Amino acid sequence: MNPETAARAQEIFRAVSRRAKQFKTVDVVICPPIAYLSLFKKPSRKHFFLGVQDVFWERIGAYTGQISPVMALGLGASFAIVGHSERRAQGETDEVVSKKVFSAARSGLRVILCVGERERNSGGAYFEFLKNQIRASLAGARSSDLKKILIAYEPVWAIGRSFKEAMKPADVYEITLFIKKVLTDLFSKDAALSVPILYGGSVNFENAGPIIKEGNVDGLLVGRESLDPENFGKLLSTINESQ
Repeated sequence: MNPETAARAQEIFRAVSRRAKQFKTVDVVICPPIAYLSLFKKPSRKHFFLGVQDVFWERIGAYTGQISPVMALGLGASFAIVGHSERRAQGETDEVVSKKVFSAARSGLRVILCVGERERNSGGAYFEFLKNQIRASLAGARSSDLKKILIAYEPVWAIGRSFKEAMKPADVYEITLFIKKVLTDLFSKDAALSVPILYGGSVNFENAGPIIKEGNVDGLLVGRESLDPENFGKLLSTINESQ
């Protein structure tokens, strides 16, 4: 629930928008709280988009407080985050995530599907956890659905730490390869290679470059750093230089 006020949300949006204009090849997706989305004009620029932080799986009905994919599209959203770790922490299951993924994707939204383990151990059990989470979250998917899906790997244990405690690029690379393998086993190699992989977890302008270059990810899921336009601008510059 950030930022706290609509005025601050508009201030951040204007500042980020100005900075994003400088980087013609960096795609920027802003996903504000739904209450603020209508305050922002739908971007007309090629590489600048709006999104929502969550979406419901039904298009219409008696579901008080929920936001349908159609509503999100009507407010100018092009993307929807689904399965964020904070939503999962509130009890959102893989089954619910799967419903949301396909409702959003088949309604025309591009889906940022979040996956990630809560903890790590030396035995590597997190690989099995991650594999099962991806499989369950994409249960019933067709290869054609993947054209609308991005996967954001956000290890819960790495969120909210200092950038020095963020995941090491070599470990990110290992997970990137693993996710591609899981997708290949579920669908095909071509389908797996078509899915962009993002990383989220204590990322900022100081570690973004190595994570993108050495971690072999296609982008970043940025949290608290996105609330500081100056630092976010530096992060965009780092991404631009890392391409």
